[in-house]
Amino acid sequence: MMMVFVVAFSLLFFYKSSGLFFLLLVATSFVDWGLARYIDSHENKGARKAAMILSLLCSVGLLVYFKYANFVLLNLNAIIGNNFQPLDIILPVGISFYTFRTISYVVDVYNKKIPATTNFLEYIFFLSFFPCLIAGPIVRADKFMPQLRENKPASREMVYGGLWMILLGIIKKAVIADYIAQYVNIAYGNPTGYSGVELLMAILGYTMQIYCDFSGYSDMAIGIGSIMGFDLGINFDFPYRSLNVTEFWRRWHMSLSFWLRDYIYIPLGGNRKGKFRQYCNLMATMLVGGLWHGAAWKFIFWGFGHGGALCVHKLLMPRLKKIPDNYFTNLISWLLTFTFVSLLWVFFRADTFETAWQVIYGTVTRFDPAYFPVFAQVRYTWCALMIIVFCMHFIPKAFYEMLRRWFIDSFWIFKFLVFIAVIQLVIEFSAADVQPFIYAQF
Repeated sequence: MMMVFVVAFSLLFFYKSSGLFFLLLVATSFVDWGLARYIDSHENKGARKAAMILSLLCSVGLLVYFKYANFVLLNLNAIIGNNFQPLDIILPVGISFYTFRTISYVVDVYNKKIPATTNFLEYIFFLSFFPCLIAGPIVRADKFMPQLRENKPASREMVYGGLWMILLGIIKKAVIADYIAQYVNIAYGNPTGYSGVELLMAILGYTMQIYCDFSGYSDMAIGIGSIMGFDLGINFDFPYRSLNVTEFWRRWHMSLSFWLRDYIYIPLGGNRKGKFRQYCNLMATMLVGGLWHGAAWKFIFWGFGHGGALCVHKLLMPRLKKIPDNYFTNLISWLLTFTFVSLLWVFFRADTFETAWQVIYGTVTRFDPAYFPVFAQVRYTWCALMIIVFCMHFIPKAFYEMLRRWFIDSFWIFKFLVFIAVIQLVIEFSAADVQPFIYAQF
């Protein structure tokens, strides 16, 4: 009965966000569930592989049509010079996320990592689970379905721990990210009209905004899942602590990072076929990751930049290991990594390449440190929130665990007061325009 209710609610949730496209999710679920059962019940390798390829063609084909058809046609038009009119295509919300979930399920069944479920309701529950439907995390069947079959009631710790995660997510998204976004949107809207310091603050602002926005959504999704009795893992592990780009991708959007590793990088050969092939595999994986984020060259460039940085890090690894591991070298490593990641976020945020270059060029050519005190005086609340987010990354994890433990063990009146305080913060910092979740567009 629980599965029926949650599936019905998830489909209603999807219908409210995407209209009749919820039927696309149902059709995808039915096709992949049936093909996975066929793969699981046959031993003939050719038949099993053909069924897997058919499933991938259906899932990826739908994603390509809805997300990339206009991008492909637009670039063809630029090459051949025709008068192209974009197709009237509406992108279903969350299609990138549930497509990756169904791909991982079918591939895992084919590789005999998991058995195919015979219960269609169980599969559509996994694929449409509403906390993860819009913007992840990309939960995998081998971790999720065993929990579904156990059907254990949520413990007191899971319920209140989930509530704690939801409150943290609300603060990150509705208080910090949305407030920071107000200035970032203004600066990116007219980069030629701002000084270098102001543009630098916009670059740093978006670096923190996208973290708080997306990790805030993930916290809320994970918290809701916990209240319902499901452990969805973690999706962010303080990524701006990273000392290199490889570490960054082990901490940032972890469900996507590990998905790309397990279903793109390793099947391409990983690091098993020589250094040159490894670098090609890294570049291909990150290009797929960039294109997954959006049908635009700026996302491909973003993926190319991260792929190139991963290759350089792998190439220099033998020499880097010889450098003394001390506070100074760690500081330099962190500063280089943070600067590189922040600069690539410019291309992620800017509407066009031209805007991105204007932001970077204006930051370098119009930079005057004398503007820092003026900026801090005018936007003191904004600066305070930025400092808070930055410091949050370097507070020991034990402190966060202590706060979570205190919240779980506290009397209900304290939980209620914390809840009221969070709601009041949202009201105080709320803007006239509601900022949508950044990753909901992907």
